[in-house]
Amino acid sequence: MEGAEEAGAEITVDSKDLQQQSKALDKLTDRVEDRQLDSNRVQSAMASIGASREADLNAKRLREKELASVKINAADVELIVNELELEKNVVERTLREHKGDAVAATRELLSRYPL
Repeated sequence: MEGAEEAGAEITVDSKDLQQQSKALDKLTDRVEDRQLDSNRVQSAMASIGASREADLNAKRLREKELASVKINAADVELIVNELELEKNVVERTLREHKGDAVAATRELLSRYPL
């Protein structure tokens, strides 16, 4: 009889363990289900990011076209390049950003690249 009682106790323990494991598994799967994302929300977020990136690229292209259309004096470029010992393309871009104003461009370059 003792053997039968021990076997019954083991079955009871096993069923309690199974119940606890089942509850633990249910809790895990509930959390995973809560965290799953709606694919439509993800797609709309990705589309929004793509549109934002495209708008940024278009704005950058327009800015580059605007800067390219600004006339700058070659003598100003050479003077600033020689005096501040900077690369020509940096000086040209800064002059274009300041619409050809050599004094404002020089101030900007001196603040950005102190001697």
